[in-house]
Amino acid sequence: MPVDSPDQTPLMPYQYPNPPDALPEIVVESAIPTDDRLWVPQAENVWFRPLCLNASQGYWMNLLKVRKSGVLSRHRHPQAVHGFVLKGRWKYLEHEWWAKEGSYVFEPPGETHTLYVPEDCEEMITYFQVNGVMYYTDPWGKGMGFEDVFTKIEMCRKHFEAVGLGADYTNQFIR
Repeated sequence: MPVDSPDQTPLMPYQYPNPPDALPEIVVESAIPTDDRLWVPQAENVWFRPLCLNASQGYWMNLLKVRKSGVLSRHRHPQAVHGFVLKGRWKYLEHEWWAKEGSYVFEPPGETHTLYVPEDCEEMITYFQVNGVMYYTDPWGKGMGFEDVFTKIEMCRKHFEAVGLGADYTNQFIR
C-alpha cells in the first residue's frame, strides 16, 4: 500500500497507516477481573473470560477459571491449542505431566484429552488459545457436542446481556 506522506512520529519512522477497514487492536486491562460479571459461565464452577474472539479466522483466546476439583471435559481439537497456567494446576488424565502455575502447554491437533483439576486446587486459571473447534466426546470418542468461536460469541452475548452489561459488550473482543 503506497504511503502518501512519511510518518511524522520520529520514534516510529517505520509505522505505516492501518488500512481504513482494519479493526483496532485489543487491549484488555485487568485481564483477570475482580468483577465476576466479566466471567462467562461455561459449566458448574467453570467460567471463561473472553480476550479475543476471532470470527474471521476461527480462533478464540480466553482465560479458563475452575473452582472445583474433578473431571471437566473430554475433548479434542482439529488444530493446535496453546495454554499458559496463571494459577493453580491441572492435568490431562491421558498424560503423566501436571500443568502448574507458570507452565506452558501445547496440545497437538487430533489428540483426545480429559481435563482434571485435583482436590487440593481451590482455583485454576489458564490462558488458552483455541484454534478451530473444541469437539466434546464420550470415553469411546463419540461426539457429544462442540464449541467454536461462534458458540463462544453467543455465550458471551447472552451472559453479558443477563448481567446488565449488554450483549454488545461482546463486540470489543470480536475480530
